[in-house]
Amino acid sequence: MFQGVTIDGWNCIKCPSGLTSYGNCQCSSGKILVERDVNGTLLHEAECVDCNGSDPSFTWPDTSGLRCERCHQTFINKTNSCNCYQPNILSGGICFNGAGHILSRVLSTIRFGQLGILLRSEWLSMHLQASAAACLLYSNQTACQALGNMCVMNMHSTSPQIADACGLFRYIYTNTAALGVVHSITFWRTNVPWLYYDDQPGLAARVLTAFPFPENFSFKARNTNIKFLAALYDVRGKFLGWRSLNGGLLQLCPDIAKRLDAAFIFGTTYEQKCEMSISKLLRDNPEPVFFDVYVAYGGSDGQQNIWPVPVLNLNLQHNDQFTNIGNNINNWILTRRIFLVDSLSGRESTLTGLPRVVRIASKITISISLVPETHRGTIYPPLMIIEYTDVQIQNPDNQIVPVSFSVQYEINQSDFLIQTDVALGVLGGLAVLWSLLKTAAWKRRIGSQMIDLQTVIQFLILYAGVLANVFFAVTVGIGFYWLLLFKGQKHVSLFLPLPADEKDFITYVSCAFTLKALQFLHILFSQLSIHIFFIDWERPKSKPLKSEGGGKGGVFPVSIWRTFFIANEWNEIQTVRRINPLFQVVLVLFFLKIFGFENLALRDPSSSLSRDMQDYIAPSSRILRYGVAAALWLALGCLQILFFSGIYERFVEDKIRQFVDLCSMSNVSVFILSHRCYGYYIHGRSVHGHADTNMEEMNLNLKREAENMCSQRGLQPNTDIQTFQMSISSRTRAQFDRIHDNFLKNRGPSRFLHSSTSISEQSTKAYHTMNKFLSSFIDHAFKDMDYFVKDKLLLERILSMEFMEPMDRSIFYNDENHSFSNVLFYGHESTLLIFDTLFFCVIDIMSQNFVLAAIFTYLQQEVSPL
Repeated sequence: MFQGVTIDGWNCIKCPSGLTSYGNCQCSSGKILVERDVNGTLLHEAECVDCNGSDPSFTWPDTSGLRCERCHQTFINKTNSCNCYQPNILSGGICFNGAGHILSRVLSTIRFGQLGILLRSEWLSMHLQASAAACLLYSNQTACQALGNMCVMNMHSTSPQIADACGLFRYIYTNTAALGVVHSITFWRTNVPWLYYDDQPGLAARVLTAFPFPENFSFKARNTNIKFLAALYDVRGKFLGWRSLNGGLLQLCPDIAKRLDAAFIFGTTYEQKCEMSISKLLRDNPEPVFFDVYVAYGGSDGQQNIWPVPVLNLNLQHNDQFTNIGNNINNWILTRRIFLVDSLSGRESTLTGLPRVVRIASKITISISLVPETHRGTIYPPLMIIEYTDVQIQNPDNQIVPVSFSVQYEINQSDFLIQTDVALGVLGGLAVLWSLLKTAAWKRRIGSQMIDLQTVIQFLILYAGVLANVFFAVTVGIGFYWLLLFKGQKHVSLFLPLPADEKDFITYVSCAFTLKALQFLHILFSQLSIHIFFIDWERPKSKPLKSEGGGKGGVFPVSIWRTFFIANEWNEIQTVRRINPLFQVVLVLFFLKIFGFENLALRDPSSSLSRDMQDYIAPSSRILRYGVAAALWLALGCLQILFFSGIYERFVEDKIRQFVDLCSMSNVSVFILSHRCYGYYIHGRSVHGHADTNMEEMNLNLKREAENMCSQRGLQPNTDIQTFQMSISSRTRAQFDRIHDNFLKNRGPSRFLHSSTSISEQSTKAYHTMNKFLSSFIDHAFKDMDYFVKDKLLLERILSMEFMEPMDRSIFYNDENHSFSNVLFYGHESTLLIFDTLFFCVIDIMSQNFVLAAIFTYLQQEVSPL
C-alpha cells in the first residue's frame, strides 16, 4: 500500500495503486480519483471510481482525472455510449463514421517545394483529421479556421492527392455550397474561411482590374494614407481580433514606428530589408499567426467599410507547377490568408524541440496600380505578393535569412513609351536630314564631290553627334517631366515607372552617352589633325656691322621667339573653356548634398529638400536622379557660360580676343586649315610694319595706334576685322601641300639624323618657303591663287556652311565672332557641357552616388585636355 499526498497538498492518504511524479495518488485510465466523501470528509483510503459511460449518464473522466463529465455528443450519437467503436474513427476528441469517407484517408504531410521535401507533420497528424471532421460534419467555425490554417501552411497548394490539408478544405468548400456565402462574396462560404479566389483562367485579371477601389487618394490633401487592417487567427483557428498594419505588424525587420508606418503613405515607394537570425525567428514565433488583410475606407453612409486584399503566393503549387511565378496573369491563382513564420508544421515526431524545416515570409510586396487616365488618385485594389523561403534547420544560431517588405506603385506605361518612341523617331529623322546637310558642307570644305567610304564614315560620325543630342534632349525632357509632374501633383494622375520599367530609359541614356563620347573623341582627333602655320611678317633689319676687315654691312636675323611665343599661347588656349570644371563640380555637389536637391529624386510625393533623421528615406528613382542631376548640371553650366561671356570676358579677361591682339603685337598671323579646303585666318600683321623692337618703340607704337595715327589692324584697308573663315581653292591647297610635303620629308627622329646640320637647314628653308608663300598669298601676289573677302549670308551663318564654291579664287569670309575657336575646346562648349552632363549622370546611374560621379567627372575633365 502506497502513501501519497492529497490533491490539495494538506494531507497524506493511502493510495490504491501507484503514485504520480508529484507524490499524488494515481488511477488507471478511465477512472477518477476520489479522496473525500460527499460531505468533504477525507477518506481513510483513496478510491479509483469508474465513470458511467452508458445511458443515461454518458460520462468519462475529465482531463484532470478528478471528476466525471459528459462525453462529447459525437460519441453518444454514433455509439450511444462514451466509446468510439469501429468502423467509427476517434480523432481530436470526436467520434465520426469514416468508413469509405475521405476523412479516413487524411494525408498529414507538408510539401516544402523549394527543398523538394515532403514531410510528415506532427501538428497535422494531431489536428488535421479532427479539424476536417468537425468542419465538415458539424460546421464548427473554429475547426474550419484551423483547417484553413493548415492549408495555408501548405502554401494553398493543390494536387491530385485531395486528402491533404488543401484537398480536404476544397472538398468541404465544394460540399457546403448550400450553407450560403458571406457578404455576397461567392468565394467566401458560410462557416468556412476565405482562402481562394478560385482557379478559373482569367479570374485574377478580373479581380485586380474589374472594379476600382471605392476611395480616392491624394498626395497633399485628404486620404494621404492607405489604412490596411488585418483579421488575426491563431493556429488553432481562434479569432484574435483586428489589428492595423501600422507599427510593423507584417514587417519582420525591426525599426522605429515612424519609419515602419511610412510604408502606407500613399505614393511612397517603401523598401525594408534586413537579415534575420533563424534562432531569433524561432524564439519570437513559436506558433504561426495568420492574417486576413483588408483596406479600410469610408462608405457613403459614414460607416467604415473594408475591402479584401488578394494575395499572390509565389510558392503556391497547382498540380506540382508554380503557377504564380511569371507575368501571365491568366495563370495566377489568387488567395487570401498569409502568415509570417511557421516553425510548427515542420516538426516531424514531436512538437517540442527544433523543427526540421521552418518556413519564412522572406519577401512581401504590396503592389498598388493606378487606374489609367484618372486625375483623382483612383487605384485598383492592392495586390499582396508574398514569397516564402524554406530553411532546413542545421544550426539556427548561425543561420540567417534575408527578409524584405516593400510597397510599390505602378501605372501602365505603354502610352508613355509610345510617345517617347514617336519623339525619338521624329527627332531621329530630323537628325538624319541635319547630318546630311552637315555632310554636304563637309564635302564642300574638303573639295570633293564623290560619295565614297570616307563620306559615309563622316556622315555616321556627324549623325552620331546629332543623334546623341536627340537622345539627350528626350531623356532630359523625360526626367524633368516626371520630376515636375510627379512631385507637383495634388490629385494623383501618375506614378513613377518601376525600376524594371526604367530599362528603356537607361538604354536611351546609354545611347546618348556612347554617341556623345564618339563625338567628343572626334573633336579631339580633329584638334590633333588640323594644319596650322604661323606667318611671321617681320622682315630683317639692315644695320652696319663692324669687323676687322673694315666696315661691312649686314642684317639682323628675325627672332623666332615671337613665333614660338604665339605657338605657345595657341597651345594654352586650346583647352580654354567658359566653364570652370572644379567650380562646376563643387557647385553641383553643393546643391545636391547641402541644399538637398537629391531628395527630389526619392520615390515619395514629398517635395521637401530637407529630411529629418527619423524620417523614412525612400529609394531613389533613376529617372528622377537623372532629371535632377542633368537639369542642375545644365543650369549651373549655362549660368557659368552667361557669366563668363557677359561679365568675365567683358570686364576681366577674354583670352580668345587677347590672342588676336597678341598676334597683332607680335606681327604674326595664324593660318589654320581644319579641312582640306576650309579653315580660319587670324590677321596679325602689325600696322607698324615690325614688332621685333625694344620697349620704347613698342610703347610709342601703341600710343600712335591709340591716337589713330596709323592704319587699322584689319586685313582690308580701313577695317579692323582680323579674323576670317576661309574657303581656299584646290590650286592653293595643292601648293600648300607641296611645300608641306617637302617639310615633312626633312623631318624624322633625331637618332636617324646623321647630318643634322643639313637637315636643319632644309627644314628652315621649307619653313621660310611656306612663310613666303602664305604671306604672298595674303598680299594677293599670285594672280592664279588670289582671294576675295565677303560677308557670309544669313542662311550660311545659320547652317554653318558655304554656298559658294571657291573655283578660281579663294574666299575669305568676314568673321567677327572668332569662329577659329571651333578648332578649340572653346568653340565646342555645348558639346563638352552635354558630354560632362552625361558622364556625370551615367556614373551616378551605375553607382547611385553623386559624390563618386562628381569625382570621376572632374578627373575626366582634367585628363581629357592632356
